Amino acid sequence: MGSQAVTVKRLSDTVAPALRPFLPKDTPMLARIYRASIEQLAAEDYSHGQIEAWVSLADDEAAFGERLGQSLTLIATLNGLPAGFISLKGPDHIDMLYVAPGVARQGVGSFLLDAIEKIAGARGATRLSVDASDTASPFFEHHLYLVERRNTVPVNDEWLGNTTLYRFLTTSQPVPDPSAPNGPLH
Repeated sequence: MGSQAVTVKRLSDTVAPALRPFLPKDTPMLARIYRASIEQLAAEDYSHGQIEAWVSLADDEAAFGERLGQSLTLIATLNGLPAGFISLKGPDHIDMLYVAPGVARQGVGSFLLDAIEKIAGARGATRLSVDASDTASPFFEHHLYLVERRNTVPVNDEWLGNTTLYRFLTTSQPVPDPSAPNGPLH
């Protein structure tokens, strides 16, 4: 699949990720993280053709950088190097969340998700949604996102499946209390 290797050492117990905003000069590195994440982490869930089509969305780095710049994009760094990124499109939709394969499943994605949820909530969003790949859906479900619907998305000459998930950031309804004397809601 030919993308350049993304080298980020494994997250140790002593290294905590830092957060910073996206800058246009970050585009080439984030494109590499994007490609490596798809190629190395999604291979069990998508065919070779689907992966090739998906990674090709970063081939035009200027357009990829423009997409990142049109959203609120945050970068998690480890020892000053980008390890992952998340983009919030509009007030309430997670457009992208990708982590370098070398630090996958070590808290970088959770760190990014927590940060964007706090920012979206502080800006008044009460619900976040995401169109997650089959690879990423379990991650979002682990973070209490609920499945809304299944999707099939055309990318070049391939069809990719994903799932729209959502999570409420605040509760505007009373929480049911099954032990209440007058029923679950009182």
